[in-house]
Amino acid sequence: MKKLGIIRETKNKWERRVPLNPEAVGKLVRAGYEVTVQPSGIRIYKDEEYSAAGAVIAEDISRCDFIIGVKEIPLADLIPGKPHLFFSHTVKGQDYNMAMLQKILDENITLLDYEKISDEKGRRLIFFGEYAGNAGMIDTLHGLGRRLKEHYDLETPFLKVKPAYQYKSVNEAIEKLKKIGSEISIQGLPPEIAPLHVFLMGYGHVSHGSRVILEAFPIEEIEPEELLQQQKHLKNNKLYLTTFKEKHMVRRKDGEEFSLQHYYENPSQYESAMGKYLPYCSVYINAIYWDPNCPVFLSRKELEKLQSSRTKLIIIGDITCDINGSVQATVKATFPDKPVYIYNPATGIEKDGYKGDGFAVMAVDNLPCEFPQEASDNFSNALMPFMETMLSNDYSKTLAESSLPDIIKKACIAHQGELQPDYEYLKDFL
Repeated sequence: MKKLGIIRETKNKWERRVPLNPEAVGKLVRAGYEVTVQPSGIRIYKDEEYSAAGAVIAEDISRCDFIIGVKEIPLADLIPGKPHLFFSHTVKGQDYNMAMLQKILDENITLLDYEKISDEKGRRLIFFGEYAGNAGMIDTLHGLGRRLKEHYDLETPFLKVKPAYQYKSVNEAIEKLKKIGSEISIQGLPPEIAPLHVFLMGYGHVSHGSRVILEAFPIEEIEPEELLQQQKHLKNNKLYLTTFKEKHMVRRKDGEEFSLQHYYENPSQYESAMGKYLPYCSVYINAIYWDPNCPVFLSRKELEKLQSSRTKLIIIGDITCDINGSVQATVKATFPDKPVYIYNPATGIEKDGYKGDGFAVMAVDNLPCEFPQEASDNFSNALMPFMETMLSNDYSKTLAESSLPDIIKKACIAHQGELQPDYEYLKDFL
């Protein structure tokens, strides 16, 4: 009988998510697998619920054949020689996780990463992105209201937006936000901030989750190319949404025509084209995939330029939260109860809260944890079709000889302590 171990999440007090809910665990138990769940006092599903589903609640999961979690597993909790599945946050060479990756290699561990489980078109199959977009948009709007009140002494309906974790569900949040949206529609926004432009970077799952929240408000969409000509026709009783795709965000350094495929294959040959749009931006929502080869889209230099002018920009919602990544104001991650800090590009200094010169930045790095049950249930449903295949595989064999489907093989960063060919570039970061 193959044994599955579900590790306890320990990243921080907010991380209450699970990779498999009790219903899914019950299905595996009935299919003949043994499931051991580490006890937890903060997990969204209680130990008793897993026990009722047939799981063993135990601290020791070293006997298990396959270990799964959600976020990075602490070095001391990695089990030598065993296959592990979790979000490792290593594929960009993130320096804060290279010690973990080195331990995985040293201990002959097999590492599978949810982030790399994708279909033939590169679309991720197991993800929390929609909920990151939901929570990130809510937290940014909450931060917008607080920033306007505490720094600019402006009362706006956004002051009634609560942090995402204070809503019971996404649907409850949307219903509450619709009432705030109606207030904006009737009363309008102060002339100091109208018209209010929301820039949404990207069009994937995270972006869609952000859009779902924005649609609770009176919004009108404007294409990037129309921002200038539309300004004189805009009103104060709605939000104006502009979604940016790669063709708007970048240009080739050599002046040649933009090609999406060429950009995917040669991102370092492109530079940001956002400068011409930024003067119109009030709320900047970063919901794009980024790696160090891509251009920086909101640089400190660009922010300094905006700061020295009469800029409209009030808050940056960096949902993707790549530290020192595409948004250079993202210099640290924040937590749900203190989601915002002020970054001053002139000095490079940040401070928590809503007051001070510069720009407000929302940078919570595990946003889906603010809707832990919904996010976990959705994730569990997406993961279950792959679980029996991964559990039944013989990990003592080479990856080529294994019974894993190609979708899962491509998500294998390291096997038996060896980086796989697609991930050998990570040697340069170790």
